[in-house]
Amino acid sequence: MTEIARPLVVRRTVSFAEAVFSGQATVEGVLAQRAADVAEARRLLAEGVLPVLIDPPAACRAELRPAVLVDAIMAKVNTGTAIDHAPLVIALGPGFVAGRDCHAVIETNRGHDLGRVIWQGGAEPDTKTPGEVGGYKGARVLRAPADGHVHAHAAIGDTVHEGAVIAHIDGAPLVAPFTGVLRGIVHPSVLVHTGMKIGDLDARAERRYCFTISDKSLAIAGGVLEAILSS
Repeated sequence: MTEIARPLVVRRTVSFAEAVFSGQATVEGVLAQRAADVAEARRLLAEGVLPVLIDPPAACRAELRPAVLVDAIMAKVNTGTAIDHAPLVIALGPGFVAGRDCHAVIETNRGHDLGRVIWQGGAEPDTKTPGEVGGYKGARVLRAPADGHVHAHAAIGDTVHEGAVIAHIDGAPLVAPFTGVLRGIVHPSVLVHTGMKIGDLDARAERRYCFTISDKSLAIAGGVLEAILSS
């Protein structure tokens, strides 16, 4: 797995990107570890550990020569992935056309087609509206009220009450819009900008949901696996 130097991941307790910050990360029993180079990545793979390389352009593919490449950047646009980057190239969500940019696209929009493998054409356009979780759409996505770094007053998994200050960003308070469990928040070392998604509040108030992979992520991962097994 490749990552940027300061991943923008919100749901850090269920993301291997956390290994960039902490050195290691375990998600539902699977261990990932930050690797310094391709040689260390190969060693970790041999030990059954998922290596995480800080390598935004995925230049390591020249040495690793992967049989499958999955673009999971979720930028809603193609940032440089090409169909000839691997024998099988799979892309997640809008911004790609199967048969041109990649071999297969996985639908990421919530609804009937979530996780479906698309072999010709693209995914549904970006709605720019978060999917509903616990009865909330846009309100559950916490956005930075100012530029700066996030100084959190609650940890992932904590219950926060409506009106409580979850964090400060450069002195500006981030206030809980409703009562729920803090499902995710960006790492304090990440420099954020006004309006950027920096957290996720879950009105379902099930703490365990913070530490297990979501239904949406499972559906998308299932689509990736189907594409690999079908190729």
